[in-house]
Amino acid sequence: MFGGRCPFGHKPSDPFKAKREAGPVARYEFQGEQIPMILRHAEVRQAAKDWKTFSSDAPFRVPIPSEEEARSMRQLPIETDPPVHGEYRTIAEPYFQRPKLPEMVAKVEALIDEMLRAALARETTEIVHGFALPIQARALTYLLDTDEREADTWIGWGVHVFRVRGGLKKGVELEDYLTRKFDAVSRTPGRCFFSALAQARFQGRPLTREEMMGFANLTFAGGRDTVIHTIACALGHLAANPEALAYLREDPKRIVHAGEEFFRFFMPLTHIGRVCPVATSVHGEQVPAGGRVSLGWASANRDESVFPEPDVFRIDRKPNPHLSFGFGEHLCLGAPHARLLLRTLLQKCVELVDGMEIVSAEERTETEHSYERKLGYESLVLRFRPRA
Repeated sequence: MFGGRCPFGHKPSDPFKAKREAGPVARYEFQGEQIPMILRHAEVRQAAKDWKTFSSDAPFRVPIPSEEEARSMRQLPIETDPPVHGEYRTIAEPYFQRPKLPEMVAKVEALIDEMLRAALARETTEIVHGFALPIQARALTYLLDTDEREADTWIGWGVHVFRVRGGLKKGVELEDYLTRKFDAVSRTPGRCFFSALAQARFQGRPLTREEMMGFANLTFAGGRDTVIHTIACALGHLAANPEALAYLREDPKRIVHAGEEFFRFFMPLTHIGRVCPVATSVHGEQVPAGGRVSLGWASANRDESVFPEPDVFRIDRKPNPHLSFGFGEHLCLGAPHARLLLRTLLQKCVELVDGMEIVSAEERTETEHSYERKLGYESLVLRFRPRA
């Protein structure tokens, strides 16, 4: 339903379809390493829950491609296993539950209202860098309970703090920034996320500086580009399919289900890595001790046995057990924040926007040795029309 194809190719491709139909796992090459990717929904969920077989206790190697050259500290809590993972997660969780607070909801509503009204007043608006990135950065200041002016610095880092077109970059700017922040809050603590980390205790002791940096590093790198690209894809889809916006306007209660379909259909993160502590057979594929396995979130979200017509965007799809926020112990801490941003964006579009027109678009493609996956835009320019 309302799954028309944008003439600029915004509809994401599914390069895993044939291999997923042939079996639950297939090998793909990343950085010269042959890694089995688990492709089917049930098998991905099973592996995500089995942390003893598929461990996250692998600094720098949970992302694929791995990030040894991009950062100097273990990201927390994602690169740990239970029970340590749960203890670490408890430290950060109060801040990542803030999207449920009425005051934060009101701030996000005001932010997106402001951004949309500004876009409506302009002839055209570039969405990826000029709209979605500022929303992500400014909303993150609300999440972390810090000065909104900090967002100007974060916007300057671009869509991803480590990744650029064609590869990785070193996160030196981020690490230098975090060092200054933790130096400052150690002298003058406040109520922000950085201060909370500086005062937190783990197993009866204060966090080390490396642990503080690991939490903050993930906070800025983990969900940044995924939120930005989801916002851009959602607006691109509404521009290409005006009947979808009209459908939501008829009954705004439909927005919740629509948001989940946007997360499923436009899943920016293809997969995530796990490491097998001992030699393991993964559905017939042999993985040596210390070898990696990929959990194919994007492939699982297109599993025909779970999602009828998976290549069709169905704005009213339910049930919708997508895996865009992971599954099991490592369910994404930022999921409430991402849901609040997208839900509010759709609500404000219904209230303020009569329609959108795609002026220009540059397709975004993830290119690996074994596949190419289209997943949104490098740039998207829209013209917004206000409601009468």
